[in-house]
Amino acid sequence: MRLSPVSKTPIVSLLFFLLILSIAFAAPTGEKEKKPYEIAVVVKLVGIPWFNTMERGVKDAAKQLGVNAYQTGPPQADEAQQVKVVEDLIAKGVKAICVVPNDAKSLEPAFKKAHEKGIVVITHESPNQKEHDYNLELIDNKKFGEYHLDKLVEKTGPNAEYAIFVGSLTVPAHNIWADSVLAYAKVKYHGMKLVTDRIPCSEDQELSRQKTLELIKAYPNLKGIIGFGSLGPPGAAQAVREKGLIGKVFVVGTVIPSHAAQYLKDGSLTLGTLWNPADAGFAMVYVAKMMLDGQKITTDTNIPRVGKPLKIEGKFITFDAANTFTAENVDKFDF
Repeated sequence: MRLSPVSKTPIVSLLFFLLILSIAFAAPTGEKEKKPYEIAVVVKLVGIPWFNTMERGVKDAAKQLGVNAYQTGPPQADEAQQVKVVEDLIAKGVKAICVVPNDAKSLEPAFKKAHEKGIVVITHESPNQKEHDYNLELIDNKKFGEYHLDKLVEKTGPNAEYAIFVGSLTVPAHNIWADSVLAYAKVKYHGMKLVTDRIPCSEDQELSRQKTLELIKAYPNLKGIIGFGSLGPPGAAQAVREKGLIGKVFVVGTVIPSHAAQYLKDGSLTLGTLWNPADAGFAMVYVAKMMLDGQKITTDTNIPRVGKPLKIEGKFITFDAANTFTAENVDKFDF
């Protein structure tokens, strides 16, 4: 049986109507492809208290900002391993990479490659970094180094033998702080004597303890240790405690307050300093998202947790977020 032209018309009209509906209600291609920004934070090494705390800030940023932000890094504080992590993220095609470098220079080729692929690069604790978009510092590096020497001298007096620990000889911020200490000593504390070159051990508490025991044996007049790296001062404090030298050898430096509390309370650690690494993790992700959104960062930009920048000099953003920890106030901090 053949349909007449009149009977075909309703069927054609119905099919056309259904086609229009399917197009209208189908999810636009652009919406299907639109995903949260993937922002990776690469730390010097995973599994230590400092970076465990930083990861909390990264996760908070992911939740609050609606981005896919996460933390990763090598199992040891090894520059080659860290570069490999960054290169793998570039190949993966993430939108932004935030890095706490083990070595600024070794990362430059990878950062250049990231920029060629349109990936935002943010660093932290890497003041002399190249091939990045911004470096964030939560303290003034020069003043931060000088502050530690002032505090040590309050205990040792201005004519004492001391040593400096850093995470490694390539960690940018640690060595800038150490340089600041030495330059300041030449100007203000001529009687302070550095017993040996800065010692790379502050990313390993047991190594720091061992190095302190060696120093105590080699330099019986040693009066102080400045440790840059969150595991250096606790390791030095352990050695001071073991040798019964509390009140005779003084240790100051960067620490996680919850980790260092026992040493502050028994006096083996005189004083600790630090910004909250969770705040640093949050701030890196926040700035990366701002850049991805095309927003400009100025000294009037209020970044949650760290506030407005003290100054922005080229690609260098400085905040004022440091804390000082003592036996009296250490329990007030939640990290």
